[in-house]
Amino acid sequence: MTEDELEDWKAARYRMNEEGFHYCFTYYSSFNEIKDAEFHKLRLQYLKSAELLEEYINKKCDENI
Repeated sequence: MTEDELEDWKAARYRMNEEGFHYCFTYYSSFNEIKDAEFHKLRLQYLKSAELLEEYINKKCDENI
């Protein structure tokens, strides 16, 4: 890993801690500077799972209105 790559990872960790995990990956950045396929696969899976969970909760609430 190069020094620049390490700095990108550290920046992502810093943002997770400062912005909060969900906000960091949902709104803050898509982290295009990180060239790691597994990272982006997991990031996209997280975003999809968060979206599905939010939709499910909203659906359950709306069923009882």
